[in-house]
Amino acid sequence: MDKEQILGFDITTYNSQELLDNIFKDYSKNEQIFIVNINPEIAVTNYKNQEFKKKLNEQKYQIPDGSGIVWASKKNKGKIKERITGIDLMMKICEKSQDFSSKIYLYGGAEGIANKAKVELEREFPNIKIVGESNGYQDEKKVLEKLKNETIDILFVGLGSPKQEKFILEHKEELKNIKILIPVGGSFDVISKTKKRAPAWMQKCNLEWLYRLFQEPKRIFRQFKLLKFVYLVMIKK
Repeated sequence: MDKEQILGFDITTYNSQELLDNIFKDYSKNEQIFIVNINPEIAVTNYKNQEFKKKLNEQKYQIPDGSGIVWASKKNKGKIKERITGIDLMMKICEKSQDFSSKIYLYGGAEGIANKAKVELEREFPNIKIVGESNGYQDEKKVLEKLKNETIDILFVGLGSPKQEKFILEHKEELKNIKILIPVGGSFDVISKTKKRAPAWMQKCNLEWLYRLFQEPKRIFRQFKLLKFVYLVMIKK
């Protein structure tokens, strides 16, 4: 598989269709995969954390979840074809899961959000099979027991980074019954219509971050990490 590195993080160069096809090839072989999302904020926060970086790089798929990652690839004459956001990949996996009658579990979000997301996904995909959900504030041990005892094929974890990645890394060996594990950040909020996603034209123009900033002005401090990301990419070229 073609990959390139940005600030030491491996990132796949597949486009979204190639990625989806390969994910379900692995699924058909009963292989367990943890799909990692790499965006500028994750890269800047963790690029010095060699242990965490190594664990993420050991996974089969690391997706370019952010226009900044695509920019960095182009800047360094790389081959990353497109931005693949966690929510977009989640929706594609949900759609494709209908062909396999996959059993899906939603874990994360505030109380009631995962259930609302379940309702919306069932409306969008009539043949989807969502077998359960847990909010992100329940006792982790109790959630883990549920996950171990349920028949689950796909687990979406929306706990925010790095908590969601650490949860998967710490427990994926215990959850060998689950074939696809993917962190999805605040996707449940958007899918449940608790929060609005940026209009399509803003997504296309890579301005989704600006729309989210209007919704949550306190995110301004997180945007400083994007400036640091640009600086690090420029000096580490």
